[in-house]
This record gives sequence, structure tokens and C-alpha cells, in this order.
Amino acid sequence: MGSIFRPKMPALPPPPPPVEPPKAELSDEEKARIKAEQDAIRRKRKGRRSTIVTGPLGIQETEKDALDTLLGKE
Repeated sequence: MGSIFRPKMPALPPPPPPVEPPKAELSDEEKARIKAEQDAIRRKRKGRRSTIVTGPLGIQETEKDALDTLLGKE
């Protein structure tokens, strides 16, 4: 008896047309810009990595390096 009073579902609309994939070809200007950005990222990464003096085992300096100061050797 419940099916008598239920409204029928309307038909579904047709699916949208498939999206055209983007062009895989990049212009020379775009390639140069992307390469410059990636080079800048690598330089920044390298600069930051060189300032870190600790490793997973703690400070990685020898006893001789520990005695050196900014003003000279003690």
C-alpha cells in the first residue's frame, strides 16, 4: 500500500560531455620558467640543509671542531 502513495522518481538528466584533456605540449617560455622555479627551489633547499649541524644521532662534530670558535682556536 505504501507504493501507491509514493511519487515516481523523475528520469535522471544525461551526463555532461567528457572534458577535453589539457595539452601536454609546453612552450619554450613555460619550460624556461618552470626550470628557473625548480632551480631556485633546489638552491634554497641546499642552503637550508647546509645550516643544519645535527643529525639523527645528535651533534655531528669532532672534538677538534668543538674547540674551534668564531674568534679562533682555543
